[in-house]
Amino acid sequence: MRWFGRASSEPLWKEEFSVRTADERYVTRRQLTKFLVLTSLGMFVGNVWIFIRSLFYRAPAYPRQTVAKLGEIAVGQVKLFTYPAPDDHCILVRTGENQYVSYSQKCTHLSCAVYYSQSNDRLECPCHQGFFSIKDGSVLQGPPSRPLPRVILEADGEYLVATEVKA
Repeated sequence: MRWFGRASSEPLWKEEFSVRTADERYVTRRQLTKFLVLTSLGMFVGNVWIFIRSLFYRAPAYPRQTVAKLGEIAVGQVKLFTYPAPDDHCILVRTGENQYVSYSQKCTHLSCAVYYSQSNDRLECPCHQGFFSIKDGSVLQGPPSRPLPRVILEADGEYLVATEVKA
Protein backbone atom coordinates (compact mmCIF):
# COMPACT_ATOMS: atom_id res chain seq x y z
CA MET A 1 0.00 0.00 0.00
CA ARG A 2 1.31 3.43 -0.84
CA TRP A 3 0.95 6.32 1.54
CA PHE A 4 1.44 9.67 -0.12
CA GLY A 5 4.07 8.59 -2.60
CA ARG A 6 6.08 6.43 -0.16
CA ALA A 7 6.78 2.77 -0.59
CA SER A 8 6.64 1.93 3.16
CA SER A 9 4.01 -0.43 4.52
CA GLU A 10 3.53 1.58 7.76
CA PRO A 11 1.43 4.74 7.90
CA LEU A 12 3.31 8.02 8.25
CA TRP A 13 2.10 8.71 11.81
CA LYS A 14 3.64 5.44 13.06
CA GLU A 15 7.02 6.35 11.62
CA GLU A 16 6.97 9.81 13.22
CA PHE A 17 5.67 8.65 16.60
CA SER A 18 8.87 7.70 18.45
CA VAL A 19 7.41 5.47 21.17
CA ARG A 20 7.26 1.78 20.37
CA THR A 21 4.59 -0.20 22.18
CA ALA A 22 7.07 -2.94 23.08
CA ASP A 23 9.38 -0.43 24.80
CA GLU A 24 6.85 1.71 26.62
CA ARG A 25 6.47 -0.56 29.67
CA TYR A 26 10.17 -0.40 30.52
CA VAL A 27 11.60 2.39 32.68
CA THR A 28 15.06 3.59 31.77
CA ARG A 29 17.76 4.18 34.35
CA ARG A 30 17.65 7.88 33.58
CA GLN A 31 13.89 8.07 34.29
CA LEU A 32 14.28 6.12 37.54
CA THR A 33 17.18 8.29 38.68
CA LYS A 34 15.26 11.47 37.86
CA PHE A 35 12.26 10.22 39.85
CA LEU A 36 14.40 9.25 42.87
CA VAL A 37 16.30 12.55 42.87
CA LEU A 38 13.13 14.65 42.66
CA THR A 39 11.42 12.58 45.38
CA SER A 40 14.45 12.87 47.65
CA LEU A 41 14.64 16.60 47.02
CA GLY A 42 10.97 16.99 47.92
CA MET A 43 11.43 15.04 51.14
CA PHE A 44 14.53 17.09 52.03
CA VAL A 45 12.70 20.38 51.50
CA GLY A 46 9.82 19.11 53.64
CA ASN A 47 12.17 18.15 56.49
CA VAL A 48 13.93 21.53 56.32
CA TRP A 49 10.53 23.23 56.56
CA ILE A 50 9.59 21.16 59.62
CA PHE A 51 12.95 21.94 61.24
CA ILE A 52 12.59 25.69 60.66
CA ARG A 53 9.06 25.68 62.09
CA SER A 54 10.26 23.78 65.17
CA LEU A 55 12.88 26.47 65.83
CA PHE A 56 10.17 29.10 66.13
CA TYR A 57 7.62 26.96 67.99
CA ARG A 58 6.68 28.11 71.45
CA ALA A 59 4.89 25.92 73.94
CA PRO A 60 1.41 27.23 74.64
CA ALA A 61 1.08 29.38 77.72
CA TYR A 62 -1.54 27.82 79.94
CA PRO A 63 -3.87 30.14 81.82
CA ARG A 64 -4.32 29.91 85.58
CA GLN A 65 -7.86 28.80 86.25
CA THR A 66 -9.65 28.20 89.53
CA VAL A 67 -11.00 24.66 89.55
CA ALA A 68 -12.54 24.15 92.99
CA LYS A 69 -12.54 25.34 96.55
CA LEU A 70 -10.45 23.24 98.95
CA GLY A 71 -12.76 20.83 100.76
CA GLU A 72 -15.57 21.43 98.27
CA ILE A 73 -15.73 17.76 97.34
CA ALA A 74 -15.50 14.80 99.74
CA VAL A 75 -12.71 12.21 99.67
CA GLY A 76 -13.38 9.78 96.81
CA GLN A 77 -15.65 12.23 94.99
CA VAL A 78 -15.24 13.81 91.58
CA LYS A 79 -15.67 17.22 90.01
CA LEU A 80 -15.71 17.82 86.25
CA PHE A 81 -14.36 21.02 84.72
CA THR A 82 -12.88 22.33 81.46
CA TYR A 83 -9.24 23.35 81.07
CA PRO A 84 -7.42 24.99 79.26
CA ALA A 85 -10.14 25.56 76.65
CA PRO A 86 -13.92 25.20 77.01
CA ASP A 87 -13.92 22.02 74.91
CA ASP A 88 -11.14 20.27 76.92
CA HIS A 89 -12.97 18.31 79.60
CA CYS A 90 -11.09 17.30 82.74
CA ILE A 91 -11.80 15.27 85.86
CA LEU A 92 -10.72 16.21 89.41
CA VAL A 93 -10.61 13.45 92.05
CA ARG A 94 -10.01 13.95 95.76
CA THR A 95 -7.93 10.91 96.72
CA GLY A 96 -7.08 11.85 100.31
CA GLU A 97 -7.69 14.47 102.97
CA ASN A 98 -5.24 16.90 101.33
CA GLN A 99 -4.65 15.10 98.04
CA TYR A 100 -6.19 15.97 94.70
CA VAL A 101 -5.40 14.65 91.21
CA SER A 102 -6.70 15.86 87.91
CA TYR A 103 -6.51 14.43 84.39
CA SER A 104 -7.89 15.06 80.96
CA GLN A 105 -11.18 13.23 80.70
CA LYS A 106 -10.45 12.18 77.11
CA CYS A 107 -9.22 8.58 76.73
CA THR A 108 -5.96 8.34 74.80
CA HIS A 109 -7.29 5.45 72.71
CA LEU A 110 -10.36 6.83 70.90
CA SER A 111 -11.25 9.94 72.95
CA CYS A 112 -14.14 8.47 74.93
CA ALA A 113 -14.84 10.10 78.29
CA VAL A 114 -13.21 8.37 81.27
CA TYR A 115 -14.87 8.25 84.69
CA TYR A 116 -13.66 7.49 88.21
CA SER A 117 -14.51 4.10 89.72
CA GLN A 118 -14.23 4.54 93.49
CA SER A 119 -14.67 0.80 94.16
CA ASN A 120 -11.71 -0.08 91.88
CA ASP A 121 -9.75 3.13 92.62
CA ARG A 122 -9.01 3.78 88.95
CA LEU A 123 -10.16 5.78 85.96
CA GLU A 124 -12.14 3.69 83.47
CA CYS A 125 -13.02 4.11 79.81
CA PRO A 126 -16.33 2.34 79.14
CA CYS A 127 -15.90 2.24 75.35
CA HIS A 128 -13.12 -0.36 75.10
CA GLN A 129 -12.40 -1.36 78.72
CA GLY A 130 -9.33 0.86 79.15
CA PHE A 131 -8.21 1.39 82.75
CA PHE A 132 -5.89 4.12 84.07
CA SER A 133 -4.12 4.49 87.42
CA ILE A 134 -5.55 7.22 89.63
CA LYS A 135 -2.07 7.93 91.04
CA ASP A 136 -0.25 8.86 87.83
CA GLY A 137 -2.66 8.31 84.90
CA SER A 138 -0.66 5.37 83.51
CA VAL A 139 -2.39 2.63 81.56
CA LEU A 140 -3.36 -0.38 83.69
CA GLN A 141 -5.20 -2.40 81.06
CA GLY A 142 -6.83 -2.17 77.67
CA PRO A 143 -6.13 -0.73 74.27
CA PRO A 144 -4.83 2.75 75.28
CA SER A 145 -1.08 2.92 74.74
CA ARG A 146 -0.43 6.33 76.33
CA PRO A 147 -1.18 7.66 79.83
CA LEU A 148 -3.79 10.34 80.43
CA PRO A 149 -2.52 13.93 80.28
CA ARG A 150 -2.26 15.26 83.83
CA VAL A 151 -3.56 18.67 84.85
CA ILE A 152 -1.11 20.27 87.29
CA LEU A 153 -2.86 21.74 90.33
CA GLU A 154 -1.70 24.28 92.92
CA ALA A 155 -3.29 25.34 96.17
CA ASP A 156 -3.79 29.11 96.11
CA GLY A 157 -5.24 30.15 99.44
CA GLU A 158 -8.49 28.24 99.77
CA TYR A 159 -8.75 27.36 96.08
CA LEU A 160 -7.32 24.74 93.75
CA VAL A 161 -5.89 26.32 90.61
CA ALA A 162 -5.01 24.52 87.35
CA THR A 163 -1.70 25.82 85.96
CA GLU A 164 -0.78 23.52 83.03
CA VAL A 165 -1.30 20.18 81.30
CA LYS A 166 1.52 17.62 81.10
CA ALA A 167 1.26 14.78 78.60
